[in-house]
Amino acid sequence: MIKLITESTDYLISKGFDNPEIGIILGTGLGLLTQEIEVLHEVSYNHIPNFPTATVEFHKGKLIYGHLAGKKVVVMQGRFHVYEGYSLQDVTYPVRVMEKLGITTLLVSNASGAINLDFKKGELMLIDDHINLQGSSPLAFKGVEELGERFTDMSAPYNLDINEKFKAIAKANNIKLHEGVYASVVGPQLETRAEYRMLKIIGADAVGMSTVPEIIVANHLNLKVAAVSVLTDECDPDDLKPVDIGEIIAMAAKAEPDMITLFKELIKTL
Repeated sequence: MIKLITESTDYLISKGFDNPEIGIILGTGLGLLTQEIEVLHEVSYNHIPNFPTATVEFHKGKLIYGHLAGKKVVVMQGRFHVYEGYSLQDVTYPVRVMEKLGITTLLVSNASGAINLDFKKGELMLIDDHINLQGSSPLAFKGVEELGERFTDMSAPYNLDINEKFKAIAKANNIKLHEGVYASVVGPQLETRAEYRMLKIIGADAVGMSTVPEIIVANHLNLKVAAVSVLTDECDPDDLKPVDIGEIIAMAAKAEPDMITLFKELIKTL
């Protein structure tokens, strides 16, 4: 894998991706942050050697390099999921490439369903901890120790200092920011009533189909990492409505300005 990562990184360096400080992964319906970036270079995933290609229609599939809030950033506009048929190593490959390019901090966004019924759709949740329900680990492969500590510590996977800054920024800007536990499932089907009840019992506040693999690998690489969920639907097993993907995208768009404020103001402090 080291050879593959080096090939991808060398290609991006040749395209002008010069020592970014911060990596950003944009989740479902959360692409407008790119309009805030002074874009210097962008490359489609399918042009990058050894990169997977996004297959979900609302994930754009571009890697963007530029300036945001005075910092050099590299942004994934579109991410990869196990439900697309990719392995966990494929899903997290871009994190390894971004780290090789030079990032020391990774910021992640996603869309998720609210298990905690005190949380409402259109609101944001800062991820404090997570539950991996994807059935395996992105570190479970031969030779992983060549890239970092095999037995990666996960006692505090989300950077406490960054999370405190996020909370202060939310308060200063009158943004409702919950804090909770994110459960990551495989998908792509949504959960049953019984599954929502199970998730609540085991301590999840929100559920989605991404993020946790990238967080595990970021910790493997000793990156500072933080993540924010846009809550796009309410998962009440006693009053469960059929899922409308269009409404989920609309809810992500509604919350996106607050997400942009959080990310921009945070990056100024890093």
